Amino acid sequence: MGNKLLAALLVFIGAVLFSAKAVMVKLVYDHHVDHVTLLMFRMLMALPVYVAILFIRKKKEQEEKIWSKNLLWVVLFGFLGYYMASYFDFLGLSYISAGLERVILFIYPTLVLIINAVAFKKKIQGVQVLAILLTYIGVIIAITNDQNVKDSEDLILGGLLIFFSALTYASYLVGSGWLIPRLGTIRFTCYAMVISTVCVTTHQLVRNPGLDLLSFPAEVYKLSLWMAIFSTVIPSFLISEGIRRLGASNAAIIAGVGPISTIVLASIYLDESFGMFQVIGTLLVITGVLLISVKGKKV
Repeated sequence: MGNKLLAALLVFIGAVLFSAKAVMVKLVYDHHVDHVTLLMFRMLMALPVYVAILFIRKKKEQEEKIWSKNLLWVVLFGFLGYYMASYFDFLGLSYISAGLERVILFIYPTLVLIINAVAFKKKIQGVQVLAILLTYIGVIIAITNDQNVKDSEDLILGGLLIFFSALTYASYLVGSGWLIPRLGTIRFTCYAMVISTVCVTTHQLVRNPGLDLLSFPAEVYKLSLWMAIFSTVIPSFLISEGIRRLGASNAAIIAGVGPISTIVLASIYLDESFGMFQVIGTLLVITGVLLISVKGKKV
């Protein structure tokens, strides 16, 4: 019991730390930093940790051959799951509130189901259909009742960008599902993060080669470092360990605290308002995702 309680606590803390990312992004945007620059700062500051772990966990020659044979797949999924998903997310956050971002992003388990159904002909069960309907009704309610973005075009554009982030991440989960068990979760995550860092740094150099990386206020670097450590590195390993001990379905249920945590943090640090209908929409989204997690545990 104690071991399971510890695992649940790891997932809970990881989910809360992950949820704080959107709040820190919005705080940095107040200093007129664009989304690509901020994403690059986040990845570069997290990079040394992942590189150090790769050296510590260096594998035997036979296992390295397995990695070399699958290198292109690792590059593809690193690009898709950690660069593209993060890019859409950071760009979307420049248009919509942190609370709404987390609600929309949380739908990715429903997208995993839909992708599996379309690409691999995996049947969606009746309860899962209900869960998907609840989830998207909740998203529509949350978006149409958002009180923090006055421009409807910004609301629609930002919502679509976050949806693409969720879709990209779901595609990464579906595509890499067969690869991660063969290569190891921790090493795969580290390699994917390194690849993502290379992608976003290249993006920045192409779009703005003359950028002075030392010209920003101290608060930008401090928030970027906090984001890299407390909303990237630490929660990625906390949740991975929690999943290992509890299983993905149980961990997903506990991670349902994420949207609620973001809403609370956004109201405290960003003065974001969240009305009754947005609360209802958020609860519907969480309920739908939890139904999918429970159903996935049974099958």
